Amino acid sequence: MHAEVLRINPDEPEPALIDRVVECLNSGNVAALPTDTFYGLAVDPVNLRAVDRIYELKTRARHKPLSLLIADVSQAYELARGIDMAFDRLAERFWPGPLTIIVKAGSKLPLRVTANTGNVALRVPEVPICRAVIEKLGLPITATSANLHGSPECTRARSVLEQFGDKIPMIVDGGPTSRSMATTIVDLSGGPNSWMILREGAIPTHEIALTLQP
Repeated sequence: MHAEVLRINPDEPEPALIDRVVECLNSGNVAALPTDTFYGLAVDPVNLRAVDRIYELKTRARHKPLSLLIADVSQAYELARGIDMAFDRLAERFWPGPLTIIVKAGSKLPLRVTANTGNVALRVPEVPICRAVIEKLGLPITATSANLHGSPECTRARSVLEQFGDKIPMIVDGGPTSRSMATTIVDLSGGPNSWMILREGAIPTHEIALTLQP
């Protein structure tokens, strides 16, 4: 079985093609999608067999939680608990965009997605293809980078195909990604007024600090 490369307009995704991506995810399969930074591997996060497939494909350590892409800020309130003013400030300033925010996971999420950490990493992507898939699926999607362990992240569909070949059934070609730097990751799971930069990426630390200052 060869991976199907599905070309979708990055600015105005065709609804019929988005339906095909959603069918793939609903079937418990993996699809590679362009995100704000790199191409990512998407599955339905409630399907534990599909989540396991992500870990297998990437030979990813099981203690590392998967980040999730969501359609809008309101979806974060459904998936997380203990959201505070720091979250609201960051979301208002940087979403949609390349900022991943770690918060306490709500009871709706399977423990396997959180890697038993009790936390979840969320992001609202700028890319219309991702948001269209999430809205049609009615669920968030996983967003771990579409690259094999030890290989570089992919900014083009062709690179995903070269790395994964027939290991995944669908690769969405939405053109090159708009950035080649990873998302910035901010951890807000430590409680009120507590924040930590776990990875500085597309958004500089000083911009985060300015947004969060009292």
